[in-house]
Amino acid sequence: MAKNEYTEARAKANRKWDEKNKDRTRYLNARSAARSFIRTKSTLDDLQELRELIDKRETDLKKQP
Repeated sequence: MAKNEYTEARAKANRKWDEKNKDRTRYLNARSAARSFIRTKSTLDDLQELRELIDKRETDLKKQP
């Protein structure tokens, strides 16, 4: 039988936090997916395109006041 990583109380608290912080949860999930893609599935072409997108995003963010 698999060992539960969390108690039911901890799982409930995690769900409550996720519900209360939807934007942060979405951000963390998207960041995790991007990192996972880069580490495990990306091709050289993908990485080149991502570099270009990152460079453009950095430029745009630096222009903001």
